[in-house]
Amino acid sequence: MSSINKEICDYINKTWITREKSFRSFALDHDIDEKVVRKISANKNYRIPVETLKRICDGEEIGFCRIC
Repeated sequence: MSSINKEICDYINKTWITREKSFRSFALDHDIDEKVVRKISANKNYRIPVETLKRICDGEEIGFCRIC
């Protein structure tokens, strides 16, 4: 199961976090705590909560799921 966590964190980090000026700006834009952004970026085995994943998707203006 940890490999899916690693893949999710890698994707978020490479696709969205690295394009921002700072962890703080990403956190503010996506309504999450800055320490969570640091965990996603630094700890590739971080188990990202579904709520956090939804907030990131909302911030990126992409659909999270059809029932939300």
